[in-house]
Amino acid sequence: MTAGQAIDLGREALLLTLVVSLPVLLTALVVGLVVAVCQAATQIQEYTLSFVPKIAAVILAVVIAGPWMTQRLIEFARQMFGTLP
Repeated sequence: MTAGQAIDLGREALLLTLVVSLPVLLTALVVGLVVAVCQAATQIQEYTLSFVPKIAAVILAVVIAGPWMTQRLIEFARQMFGTLP
């Protein structure tokens, strides 16, 4: 394996990491923003109140997007191991 191939493989791995983590991170971001706006509007400043909806939404996002994420990771692993001499 040449240095160029190793760099391309690393670049693809980083890009795949970003793509696979995007659904979960966006879900946490949106739910956190909605909870923060609701807390600001009602002036309820309970810190545990913000964690429970985020955790539930992230678990739901992993359940929904999990098969797609796993498929992408398996495809990358097959491609990576297929290029080894």
